[in-house]
Amino acid sequence: MKFKNIFKNTSNMTTENTEIDQELHEVTLENNANGEQIVVEDELSVEEQLTQDLAKEKDKYLRLFAEFENYKRRTSKERIELFKTANQEVLLAMLPVLDDFDRALVEINKSDDELLAKGVELIHEKLKSTLVSKGLEQVDVKAGDAFDADFAEAITQIPAPKMKGKIVDVLEKGYKLGDKIIRFPKVVIGQ
Repeated sequence: MKFKNIFKNTSNMTTENTEIDQELHEVTLENNANGEQIVVEDELSVEEQLTQDLAKEKDKYLRLFAEFENYKRRTSKERIELFKTANQEVLLAMLPVLDDFDRALVEINKSDDELLAKGVELIHEKLKSTLVSKGLEQVDVKAGDAFDADFAEAITQIPAPKMKGKIVDVLEKGYKLGDKIIRFPKVVIGQ
């Protein structure tokens, strides 16, 4: 019987040991599972960090790209403006010559020499057409128009009750290059 009791005790111990081993194994698995979860959580936080870094870099890239596009657009616009007004200094220097031609034509037309008048007029037209091809336009201001300080420069005022606030005479023609006035017409206005 003694032997039976020992066997029974051993059997019980084995069963108890097996139960303890299973509990230990389960605890280890839980610990491993917890450990793995921590690792997974660490990996997620690394993934989240990388995702945030990627989002920041994308934002930087988009902003830099937008800045570059704005720079290209601005420099392109400036280049176009520069091309439009590149001849401004040369054209401004030629305007007194054009004015002299206008005055010369008036005086030559008073004389009887038609050939001289025709020759000077041909040269005058050639000069004007060359300047117009370079973008020069005459500002359209004439006597009787309402005075606008944005498009004309008043040299003096004379008493003229019927022409009050209007242009009485144009002393010097005005010119523009594209949309920009490079020389304002000089006018006399009524008071």
